[in-house]
Amino acid sequence: MMAKNRHGSAREIPEVAFAAPAGTPAGVEVMSLAELRRRVAEQTLARPQRPDFHHLLALTAGGLRHVVDFTGYALRPGSWLWVRPGQVHQWGDLAEAEGTLILFREDVLDPATATAARVDDPHAPVVITPCDADAEAVTMAAEHLSREFRALGQLPLEMHRAALRHLLAVLLLRLAHLTVPAGGPAPEPDETYLRFRDAVERHFTATRRVEDYAHMLGYSGRTLARATLAGAGLSAKEFIDRRVVLEAKRLLAHGDETAAQISDRLGFVTPSQFSKYFVQRAGRSPIDFRNGIRGRAEGLTPSTALGQG
Repeated sequence: MMAKNRHGSAREIPEVAFAAPAGTPAGVEVMSLAELRRRVAEQTLARPQRPDFHHLLALTAGGLRHVVDFTGYALRPGSWLWVRPGQVHQWGDLAEAEGTLILFREDVLDPATATAARVDDPHAPVVITPCDADAEAVTMAAEHLSREFRALGQLPLEMHRAALRHLLAVLLLRLAHLTVPAGGPAPEPDETYLRFRDAVERHFTATRRVEDYAHMLGYSGRTLARATLAGAGLSAKEFIDRRVVLEAKRLLAHGDETAAQISDRLGFVTPSQFSKYFVQRAGRSPIDFRNGIRGRAEGLTPSTALGQG
């Protein structure tokens, strides 16, 4: 089994921790989708999961619908899906899909490589498509990594681990710098936006005020506004609010906590303040959102439920 679930009830988001198969180097695993189907029950894959490690998936044949944080993605050969730690995802129907799945923990990479490959960027595109000129290089990097993973015993264990780290680094650097998101190229964000984005990720449960982030980072509110508009196409306040609402939706859809408990977790003074905030941004109350998500899922088979996008 590739991972261990940490959960306490049927309605809690399964927190999935990486667990290397016996006899393989810790921190990275490569398998085919056929292997995944053999090793993990369909009902387990159908449930929403929140892994603490990365999923990289490249299809070689067929198609797949995959849901990441309430957005559905249609995958075809040539595109890569990258699910990062903390994101809630659900598998679609794997029956007609073939491809390669690469699982890895961030700490398997050296810090410089992790930074250069932007592996800790929760706002990076979920689906990326190599440019025509780069597709072959990315495919070769993935194939080389897969062959090395299956060559356990041909090198001393430490050398085998080092080879896996380096080959994974090549693949991630290729994907980060020689590809574009589906739909067009991504501009390079500036340092101000990156610092603001990271601060929001750390502190969104403590404050939703742009002024607090400006003070925290040593910028003016206008500077943050310009940087966020250029980097994300949103106002700074909208950026913060979207992150808060995303976390609220995750907890409402997949957790057992009451709206009042979620309100407290997200830093609201009262449940009514949270409810008003959520209604203004999601268009319905927290309870209506939870009932709608769960009612739709219970009325569908796992494969059709996961095909919603």
